[in-house]
Amino acid sequence: MMPGSGIRIGRILGIPVYLHASWFIVFALITFSLAKQFAYQHKPWSETQHWTVGVLTSLLFFGSVLFHELAHSVVAQHYRIPVNSITLFIFGGVARISREPADARQEFNIALAGPISSYILAGGFFLLTKVFPSREMLGALAQWLAQINLALASFNLAPGFPLDGGRILRALVWGVTRDYSRATRFASRSGQLLAYAMIVMGIWQALTGSFTGGLWLAFIGWFLLTAAQESYAQVAIRGALEGLRVGDIMSCEVPTVARDISLEDYGQEVLRTGRRCHLVMSDGQLLGLMSVHALNRVPREEWAVTSVQAAMLPREQIRWVAPGEPVLALLERMASEDINQMPVVADGQVVGIVTRDSILRVIQARTEMGRLAER
Repeated sequence: MMPGSGIRIGRILGIPVYLHASWFIVFALITFSLAKQFAYQHKPWSETQHWTVGVLTSLLFFGSVLFHELAHSVVAQHYRIPVNSITLFIFGGVARISREPADARQEFNIALAGPISSYILAGGFFLLTKVFPSREMLGALAQWLAQINLALASFNLAPGFPLDGGRILRALVWGVTRDYSRATRFASRSGQLLAYAMIVMGIWQALTGSFTGGLWLAFIGWFLLTAAQESYAQVAIRGALEGLRVGDIMSCEVPTVARDISLEDYGQEVLRTGRRCHLVMSDGQLLGLMSVHALNRVPREEWAVTSVQAAMLPREQIRWVAPGEPVLALLERMASEDINQMPVVADGQVVGIVTRDSILRVIQARTEMGRLAER
């Protein structure tokens, strides 16, 4: 699941909010489950009331998840960390921030804000149950939301990355060791242990009678395991690219093609050299960027009668990078903008080119060298 993907439903506090496709599945499941639960607990209600309260409760549950993510986001914005988006999906929600916190204190406060907000909501809904009896619709709704927000906050405090508790653990270890990478590895391993425990417990429950609940627990454990492993891999990437600038890894040999050759000829050039992108030049001037991706956008039968200039990315739309930009920041930018290559520009001149593949090769080489050094 790519955070920020899905259907955009609006902006809150300047932050775009999205619904991932998986959200509709879990919304339907929760609504169905709640309607059946209310039908069992409140038989005097009509079927319309069961479903109405089920839909409202499900919507307020996801409103609670959104409130939880907004709490993280507000604290991040307090520390001048831009929040790119909030996405609601099958396992709840995720706030996507543009960079990691600058120190352990920021990490601790951002992580803690989410569970605190859920505990506040749990308390608020609990107070509603004191005003409205649980047999009434508003009381039944409030009772369920109080319980689920209490459970949400408590579960998120489990000390396993990427849960809030795992981030709090990372902040504590970071504060003690002053080593971000070491703290992230520790929290990621804790997250993996927690995930394995959930998977084993879920399988055991599924085999001993609670099939649906056990399967759901194992599924959540698998998701947490994947997320924890990804966070561990990200630490390796940060370590491999730390201190590197674009000028250190760029290729100074910039492949070029003329603007008037056909796409058929350009395809042959790609097959001959293996190079997947070229700058389009004319009289020493940069006109655009041609790539295999742009080539494949044109139907194969039109290659012979279409020029490179007609299919290229125009110069004004090209994303470029300076030689002094950190490679890690460039990789994050290329991933977020779905770009595979960028020209390197200094003093208005193209001095090189860098591709995502070349960055990944550097990561692989430096990671392997690190392993050799450890032997």
